[in-house]
Amino acid sequence: MQTLAASIFVFGLLILAHELGHFFAARATGVKVLELAIGFGPRIVGWEKNDTSYSLRVFPLGGYCRMLGEDPDDELSKDSFIQKTVAQRSLVLLAGAVMNLVLALVLFFIIFFFLVGSPLTGNSRLGSVSPASPAGEAGLKPGDEIIKIDGKEINNWDDVVANIENRAGEELEIVVNRNQENLTLTAVPVKNPQTGKAIIGITPVVKKYYLAGSIQTSLSRFALIILSIGQVISGKAPLDVAGPVGIIMIVGEVAATGFVNLLWLAALISISLGIINLLPVPALDGGRLLFLIIEGIRGKPLDPEKEGFIHFIGFALLLLLILFVTYHDLIRWDLIPK
Repeated sequence: MQTLAASIFVFGLLILAHELGHFFAARATGVKVLELAIGFGPRIVGWEKNDTSYSLRVFPLGGYCRMLGEDPDDELSKDSFIQKTVAQRSLVLLAGAVMNLVLALVLFFIIFFFLVGSPLTGNSRLGSVSPASPAGEAGLKPGDEIIKIDGKEINNWDDVVANIENRAGEELEIVVNRNQENLTLTAVPVKNPQTGKAIIGITPVVKKYYLAGSIQTSLSRFALIILSIGQVISGKAPLDVAGPVGIIMIVGEVAATGFVNLLWLAALISISLGIINLLPVPALDGGRLLFLIIEGIRGKPLDPEKEGFIHFIGFALLLLLILFVTYHDLIRWDLIPK
């Protein structure tokens, strides 16, 4: 039940943000929205307002913002999508992915401002020390302020990291100030298997409701994830693909560890969703943007039937990919016999 509830929360949040991006951009450019739907399949609840239908549907694995003029059979008018300029249509298509990126920033801000707090990196005071870590075994304690490492002056947390991260296996002499008294301790950093950097098991002091720090930390985490995804796309980092089933299982496991981690995962998936949607693949927003760019260069649109056929082929290939990944997810999570 927890996995189901968490999955509906995460998928619903991401889909709502994406479709609202298209919705608001369409309204801003004068495009009539026929229906805004969250989910697929039979309607659970729905209502009409200002000639737009709003609906919540059974399967929360997608959604759509149906605009006048997207279907070739729609009656053409000044508020049709197809009647807008290339720039206006591009804005509508871009808005979904942009909203996913904005959502990720908002979730990070909620985490660092309200829930966890932002690290105070302007000093070298310890916020926490893992008991079984090199720092814990050396006798370091929360509240200690590191003033020297191997004789080098330490002024902020960046200095702490810089003097430890490349020293795995080396004995470090660490001078700390505790209760106005200087103590000299020794610790041997170990390599973090996830980052390859040396650590001793310490974190800086964190502060909640710290606006500037929360914004800075949110932006840095956001940029780090963008960089990581870029490395995967460029082939510099290994690709580990999960389909809907795999993501649901991961969401369930993360939800069991706490709400903060669930929000962090939602932000990560939201960034991934935004970037994937911008890839120039037929049937995705990025593929439709590519055709608009070609239209802008040519000065006239491509044949609607030909473009529709290309998008259909792209959708079919994406569906095959999803089925393939889903099958491997079912095997990976032992949901079907190998």
